[in-house]
Amino acid sequence: MAQTEENADITTAPERSAPRGWPAVAAVAGATFTVVTSEMLPVGLLTPIGDALGVSGGTAGLTLTITGLVGAVSAPLLTPLLGRFDRRTVLCALMAVLAVGNLLAAWSPGFAVMVAARVLVGIGMGGVWAIAASLAVRLVPPRSVGSATSLIFSGIAVASVLGVPAGAYIGELADWRAAFVTVGVLALVVLIALAALLPRLPAEHGVRLGGVLRLSGEPRVRTGLAVVALLVTGHFAAYTYVRPVLEEVSGAGAGMIGTLLLVYGVAGVAGNFVAGAGAGRSPRSTLLVISAVLAATVALVPVLGGSVLTAGVLLAVWGLSYGGVSVSTQTWLLASAPEAREAASSLFVGVFNGAIALGALVGGLAADGAGVTAVMWLGGALAVTALAVTALGRAPSSGRL
Repeated sequence: MAQTEENADITTAPERSAPRGWPAVAAVAGATFTVVTSEMLPVGLLTPIGDALGVSGGTAGLTLTITGLVGAVSAPLLTPLLGRFDRRTVLCALMAVLAVGNLLAAWSPGFAVMVAARVLVGIGMGGVWAIAASLAVRLVPPRSVGSATSLIFSGIAVASVLGVPAGAYIGELADWRAAFVTVGVLALVVLIALAALLPRLPAEHGVRLGGVLRLSGEPRVRTGLAVVALLVTGHFAAYTYVRPVLEEVSGAGAGMIGTLLLVYGVAGVAGNFVAGAGAGRSPRSTLLVISAVLAATVALVPVLGGSVLTAGVLLAVWGLSYGGVSVSTQTWLLASAPEAREAASSLFVGVFNGAIALGALVGGLAADGAGVTAVMWLGGALAVTALAVTALGRAPSSGRL
């Protein structure tokens, strides 16, 4: 986007200095970890949630769809609406909303209450994620901004791969309600940390909604958003229903599923940092590798996943590849719009969470209509499409932030 267009939609305020430091960055990373864990928590708990609330597995998957849709809408809307408020106050308020949403989900006597709880989680998640990405530059010296931004993003990536197995383990040790209580309490702990460690962060500028939307027309941003949409939709079409797939294809029991998801999660954490290093040099090359590996792995689960051992190997490779999606695509978008990072981040959050919602929805339709293994073929096909878009679309020359 041309600089003049951006200036038409951003009103600059005087720069104000604030205390800076890594403890504050760590608190923000804790916030991103908690919101994304809250969003994805139902994935490993679909079967017991459905049984307790009297709904099908496909309907239980809507708990993820609802949160993703609300997060997709709230992120680009909250960015301009909350532009005048101190960021520390906003983040603390959003974490309070998240805590209430998780505790309400734990109490849910029926599916309608669960839906209301997941709406609250979506609001908190979308707002925190959109705001957090732009804070590193205000908390550490300029030479450390890249590392601090990666740490904040790592909260998202680690939650993406560890939140599901953690929820599954808690659900196995106690029950699914205890998993939601645990994350609700974690949200309150992070709220206290944010209030104690963050400096005052007055709004530096206001971003109008029109400026956020026009940024999506920039070719590199548009390509990056398309890759996000395809990879995340494909992943969640398959991964939302990974538990019933493992039960049907591999014959894995509840305890073994928790172990397999943990294998996936550990591999995903490694994938986050490996891909982060690669994306700093070339986001396109990194995403080409991720898309190819993800497509092959997901498609092979119904074919080679007949034993727990082979399923575990496939889940490890799956986690290694998907663990790099968040940091690689975020690096692509922020490098594509360095003059409008908060606006780019809000678009990223909107598309990412809309894709989570769409993936869970189409995966549910495929699972209910053609069987759970069909979701794996769907996920693989979308990853192949992402590979083509990455190869053919406009990309930033490097991932330097």
